[in-house]
Amino acid sequence: MNIKRMFTVTKKELIHIKRDKASLAIAILMPIMMLILFGFAVTSDVKNVKLVICDKDKTVESRNFINKFSNSNYFKIEKIADSYNDVDKYIGSGEAKVGLVIPHNFARDIRRGETTEIQILVDGSDPTIARTATAYSVMIANNYSIKIKEVSLNKMGQKLSSGTIDSRARVLYNPMLKSSLFNVPGIIGLILQNITVILTAFSMVRERERGTIEQLIMTPVTSLELIIGKLIPYVAIGFLDFVFVLLLGYLVFDVAVKGSIALLMLFGLIFLICALAMGMLISTVAKTQLQAMQASFAILLPSILLSGFIFPREAMPKIIYYIGNIFPITYFLEILRGIIVKGVGIELLYKNMFSLFALTMVIVFITMHKFKKTLD
Repeated sequence: MNIKRMFTVTKKELIHIKRDKASLAIAILMPIMMLILFGFAVTSDVKNVKLVICDKDKTVESRNFINKFSNSNYFKIEKIADSYNDVDKYIGSGEAKVGLVIPHNFARDIRRGETTEIQILVDGSDPTIARTATAYSVMIANNYSIKIKEVSLNKMGQKLSSGTIDSRARVLYNPMLKSSLFNVPGIIGLILQNITVILTAFSMVRERERGTIEQLIMTPVTSLELIIGKLIPYVAIGFLDFVFVLLLGYLVFDVAVKGSIALLMLFGLIFLICALAMGMLISTVAKTQLQAMQASFAILLPSILLSGFIFPREAMPKIIYYIGNIFPITYFLEILRGIIVKGVGIELLYKNMFSLFALTMVIVFITMHKFKKTLD
């Protein structure tokens, strides 16, 4: 082995790496970005769970009881409801994960030493959050109940006895807490995103590397016509994949669509266009298929972890939580679980719909702006 020749090859490869600044930047910056993002985002802790309160008693005792929830790290009061139906609406739309209903005569029953019942409604579409939130809720209620009884009985010089608050937890949408009802809709969204982004990310790059991009540039086809023409086949493929995985989810995992299938198809089509536009944007920016692959992973990996597919977003730091809002799949997962698991309609999903549609328009606009019919 000739050492000089070996180092000559090494020098040549270093020159190639130096010239390929995009790949070099991705190789250096991606591990740093991944470590920072995932270090904060990847956590199985359940905290800051969105809570909706319906206080029908509105007394000092009921407010003190609510403070026990708000002062803990487990819950964050997101909404105040006037009725049971409002609590159900907020949980159905995903604006809250847990509902606390305090009945009339809450304070009166406590003062009389009688047992009063509170109701805890838990969104069962995410079994991990549901189990933990239920346990936390019951624990806070029991501790408060024991504290009240202890103070009362100590004044009477008696021993501690049973509490005075009976907490009744009810899991909505997924009473058996089947993990498949949470995982399958998420996997459907993930499959659609990954397949469509990766397919289109290599589309324009492949034209450049094969030398056929020059033929396209010489034609009278406009940039918009070229982008839409390239997207149409992938939209058809993605839509067929969407229908197929929905059917497979029902046949294999018994996950049926509880809501409107037509509405789900509409949202799925919007998301497909958005994901394909993301892939096309990568394809217009990247110069080689290696760069396209690296850029695809740089987008797909954070979107998986920051969208709520695996880990609860409520437990993430605020800055990481807001970064997760820039990924279309974050809203599509809410839509999938809302329609498939909860059976809710557009009246509760319109915020996610507008966010997904707005992101789609922005990504399509940027893609059209970045793409030029030139060789540069």
